Amino acid sequence: MSTHDAAPGAPVRFDTKIAVLLREDLETWQRLNVTAFLVSGLGAQFPEAVGEPYEDADAVGYLPMFRQPVLVFEGTKETLTNAHARVLSRALPRALFTSDLFATGNDRDNRAAVRAVPTAELDLVGLAVYGPRNAVDKVLKGARMHP
Repeated sequence: MSTHDAAPGAPVRFDTKIAVLLREDLETWQRLNVTAFLVSGLGAQFPEAVGEPYEDADAVGYLPMFRQPVLVFEGTKETLTNAHARVLSRALPRALFTSDLFATGNDRDNRAAVRAVPTAELDLVGLAVYGPRNAVDKVLKGARMHP
Protein backbone atom coordinates (compact mmCIF):
# COMPACT_ATOMS: atom_id res chain seq x y z
CA MET A 1 0.00 0.00 0.00
CA SER A 2 1.30 3.43 -0.82
CA THR A 3 0.59 6.69 0.94
CA HIS A 4 -2.05 7.48 -1.67
CA ASP A 5 -3.96 4.20 -1.18
CA ALA A 6 -4.34 4.36 2.59
CA ALA A 7 -7.87 4.45 3.98
CA PRO A 8 -8.57 7.32 6.39
CA GLY A 9 -7.21 6.40 9.81
CA ALA A 10 -5.27 3.39 8.49
CA PRO A 11 -1.53 3.17 9.09
CA VAL A 12 0.45 4.62 6.20
CA ARG A 13 3.00 2.36 4.52
CA PHE A 14 5.41 4.16 2.23
CA ASP A 15 6.67 2.73 -1.05
CA THR A 16 9.99 4.48 -0.47
CA LYS A 17 12.44 4.68 2.38
CA ILE A 18 14.75 7.43 3.58
CA ALA A 19 17.68 6.00 5.51
CA VAL A 20 20.90 7.32 6.98
CA LEU A 21 23.81 5.04 7.86
CA LEU A 22 26.36 6.43 10.32
CA ARG A 23 29.72 5.02 11.28
CA GLU A 24 29.46 3.73 14.83
CA ASP A 25 32.60 5.50 16.13
CA LEU A 26 31.27 9.04 15.66
CA GLU A 27 30.78 11.36 18.60
CA THR A 28 27.20 12.44 19.36
CA TRP A 29 27.63 15.93 17.87
CA GLN A 30 29.09 14.38 14.73
CA ARG A 31 26.16 11.95 14.36
CA LEU A 32 23.67 14.80 14.55
CA ASN A 33 25.64 17.04 12.20
CA VAL A 34 26.21 14.32 9.61
CA THR A 35 22.55 13.25 9.66
CA ALA A 36 21.34 16.82 9.13
CA PHE A 37 23.74 17.41 6.25
CA LEU A 38 22.95 14.10 4.55
CA VAL A 39 19.17 14.45 4.49
CA SER A 40 19.27 18.08 3.37
CA GLY A 41 20.16 17.00 -0.15
CA LEU A 42 17.31 14.54 -0.46
CA GLY A 43 14.55 17.11 0.00
CA ALA A 44 16.11 19.40 -2.57
CA GLN A 45 16.53 16.64 -5.16
CA PHE A 46 13.23 14.84 -4.54
CA PRO A 47 10.44 17.34 -3.81
CA GLU A 48 7.91 14.47 -3.75
CA ALA A 49 9.57 13.31 -0.51
CA VAL A 50 8.52 16.55 1.18
CA GLY A 51 5.03 17.03 2.59
CA GLU A 52 2.88 20.12 2.92
CA PRO A 53 3.72 23.11 5.17
CA TYR A 54 2.53 23.01 8.77
CA GLU A 55 0.31 25.49 10.55
CA ASP A 56 -0.59 25.67 14.22
CA ALA A 57 -3.97 26.58 15.71
CA ASP A 58 -3.04 30.28 15.64
CA ALA A 59 -2.37 30.12 11.88
CA VAL A 60 1.40 30.47 12.34
CA GLY A 61 3.09 28.74 9.42
CA TYR A 62 6.04 26.33 9.53
CA LEU A 63 8.21 24.82 6.84
CA PRO A 64 7.28 21.48 5.32
CA MET A 65 9.24 18.38 6.31
CA PHE A 66 9.74 14.94 4.84
CA ARG A 67 6.42 13.15 4.49
CA GLN A 68 7.89 9.95 5.93
CA PRO A 69 10.26 8.99 8.73
CA VAL A 70 14.01 9.15 8.30
CA LEU A 71 15.42 5.90 9.64
CA VAL A 72 18.89 6.14 11.14
CA PHE A 73 21.23 3.15 11.24
CA GLU A 74 24.80 2.59 12.38
CA GLY A 75 27.56 0.23 11.46
CA THR A 76 31.27 -0.32 11.25
CA LYS A 77 33.53 1.31 8.69
CA GLU A 78 33.30 -1.96 6.72
CA THR A 79 29.49 -1.89 6.85
CA LEU A 80 29.54 1.65 5.47
CA THR A 81 32.00 0.71 2.71
CA ASN A 82 29.84 -2.26 1.70
CA ALA A 83 26.66 -0.16 1.74
CA HIS A 84 28.37 2.44 -0.44
CA ALA A 85 29.32 -0.21 -3.00
CA ARG A 86 25.75 -1.56 -3.01
CA VAL A 87 24.15 1.89 -3.39
CA LEU A 88 26.44 2.62 -6.33
CA SER A 89 25.75 -0.74 -8.00
CA ARG A 90 22.00 -0.12 -7.67
CA ALA A 91 22.32 3.50 -8.83
CA LEU A 92 20.11 4.70 -5.97
CA PRO A 93 20.04 8.38 -5.00
CA ARG A 94 22.59 8.94 -2.26
CA ALA A 95 24.43 11.55 -0.26
CA LEU A 96 27.75 11.01 1.48
CA PHE A 97 29.74 12.54 4.28
CA THR A 98 33.45 11.83 4.63
CA SER A 99 35.72 12.37 7.60
CA ASP A 100 37.48 15.13 5.64
CA LEU A 101 34.35 17.29 5.85
CA PHE A 102 34.80 17.74 9.60
CA ALA A 103 37.85 19.91 8.80
CA THR A 104 36.18 22.16 6.22
CA GLY A 105 34.06 25.18 6.92
CA ASN A 106 32.08 25.86 3.77
CA ASP A 107 30.30 24.24 0.86
CA ARG A 108 33.04 24.94 -1.70
CA ASP A 109 35.71 23.30 0.46
CA ASN A 110 33.38 20.37 1.18
CA ARG A 111 33.02 19.68 -2.54
CA ALA A 112 36.76 19.99 -3.10
CA ALA A 113 37.51 17.57 -0.24
CA VAL A 114 35.25 14.90 -1.76
CA ARG A 115 36.47 15.56 -5.31
CA ALA A 116 40.11 15.05 -4.23
CA VAL A 117 39.59 11.40 -3.18
CA PRO A 118 38.95 8.42 -5.49
CA THR A 119 35.67 6.58 -4.81
CA ALA A 120 37.34 3.47 -3.38
CA GLU A 121 39.41 5.57 -0.96
CA LEU A 122 36.65 7.76 0.51
CA ASP A 123 36.73 7.69 4.33
CA LEU A 124 32.97 7.48 4.75
CA VAL A 125 31.35 8.41 8.05
CA GLY A 126 27.78 8.77 6.75
CA LEU A 127 25.61 7.78 3.84
CA ALA A 128 21.98 8.66 3.07
CA VAL A 129 19.88 6.77 0.56
CA TYR A 130 16.40 7.24 -0.84
CA GLY A 131 14.49 4.79 -2.96
CA PRO A 132 12.18 1.78 -3.01
CA ARG A 133 11.96 0.16 0.44
CA ASN A 134 13.32 -3.22 -0.63
CA ALA A 135 16.28 -1.72 -2.50
CA VAL A 136 17.22 0.49 0.46
CA ASP A 137 16.95 -2.50 2.80
CA LYS A 138 19.42 -4.42 0.61
CA VAL A 139 21.86 -1.51 0.65
CA LEU A 140 21.73 -1.42 4.46
CA LYS A 141 22.38 -5.15 4.94
CA GLY A 142 24.56 -5.61 8.02
CA ALA A 143 23.63 -2.26 9.57
CA ARG A 144 21.62 -1.95 12.77
CA MET A 145 19.13 0.64 13.90
CA HIS A 146 20.78 3.55 15.69
CA PRO A 147 20.17 3.28 19.45
